[in-house]
Amino acid sequence: MNTPENPNDYAANAQRLSALWDEHVKHEFATRHTEDTLATMVEEAYVNHVPVLTGGVGRNQLRDFYAERFIPQMPPDTAMTPISRTIGTDRLVDEMVFEFTHTIKMDWMLPGVAPTGKHVKVPLVVIVHFRDGKLAHEHIYWDQASVLVQLGLLDAARLPVAGGESAEKVLHPELPANQLMERG
Repeated sequence: MNTPENPNDYAANAQRLSALWDEHVKHEFATRHTEDTLATMVEEAYVNHVPVLTGGVGRNQLRDFYAERFIPQMPPDTAMTPISRTIGTDRLVDEMVFEFTHTIKMDWMLPGVAPTGKHVKVPLVVIVHFRDGKLAHEHIYWDQASVLVQLGLLDAARLPVAGGESAEKVLHPELPANQLMERG
């Protein structure tokens, strides 16, 4: 996409990208419909959950991923708290706090980890690229160490990592900083 000359064109483009992303997320988390999710994406789209390398490339892999590994493996209490959204000419960046109770298998985020029953709250960033009026790719980032600490699978007392405090600090910037440095 070229940068619009007219600020009104830029604003309209930003609204289109935001609406398309919101529609995509709605089909992933609310309607939970794979084909409607895929309809928001170009044919050769890809998804990369960077910390664990899950997702897929192309319509067939993404269909299998969404239908088998992502949509049905989303805990019922999943919630997302928006923090910020930045929109460019062909990119959107969403920052949020993602939370859930680990009551079901979640291969897309925790491959090979049996449900722990524990609650997780983690900052998450999604970078979406658009092409031809649809999503072309998603890069999704979160701090896997924070998730593993909250599930009791990583000992934060022995490593320079935080658990749910990282999400709380994003939600409440006034909370104390530098606690890991002071601990050592």
